[in-house]
Amino acid sequence: MEDPRAALQRLIDERNEEYAALSRMLRRNDAYIQQYIKRGTPKRLHEEDRRVLAAYFGVKEAVLGGPQEWEQPTLQQVPVLDVYASAGHGAADFGEARRATIGFDPRWLRERTKGSADGLSVIRVKGDSMAPTLADGDDVLVDRKDGVGRLRDGIYVLRLDDSLMVKRLARNPSGRGISIRSDNPDYPSWQNIELARIDIVGRVLWFGRTLS
Repeated sequence: MEDPRAALQRLIDERNEEYAALSRMLRRNDAYIQQYIKRGTPKRLHEEDRRVLAAYFGVKEAVLGGPQEWEQPTLQQVPVLDVYASAGHGAADFGEARRATIGFDPRWLRERTKGSADGLSVIRVKGDSMAPTLADGDDVLVDRKDGVGRLRDGIYVLRLDDSLMVKRLARNPSGRGISIRSDNPDYPSWQNIELARIDIVGRVLWFGRTLS
């Protein structure tokens, strides 16, 4: 952001204004604007003086040292797919039918993803095998570009034996196979599963839940 004094000087130069005339417009002594710019006195413009000058020059008050205006960011729209990742008995297919979109702050997404936003999808969890972490009906944000190539401990959407599911994966210390775990102890987990048996769809980054 340009220094407010430098910004005011630039505006004066562009419009061929005079310090004294602007000072009189503000009902100040003739040297007021010159002293503010050249000597730093006062340290900042009075709020009303700043408002009048901003309106006169047709700029936002933030240019002359006012508070920064918050701007609504342009949201990145992520498709919500008409498909369920089972946290229970499994589902057959990871379809592509879009039923809606959800907008996310692009900066927030960049902090959480390694790939581009076109690899992101939102799908719904069905079942309670990942409770209490994930509940039936939760929407999860899946990064489909963060899969087997960067596999590490975490929650993933995957296919196993023709079933689509959301589970916690953990690499075995020996480097052979992985563990597929349900957070709910009432459901089974699998140990030492060969990676070749699994089709990892993507890593779960976030979930949203409707409160009843």
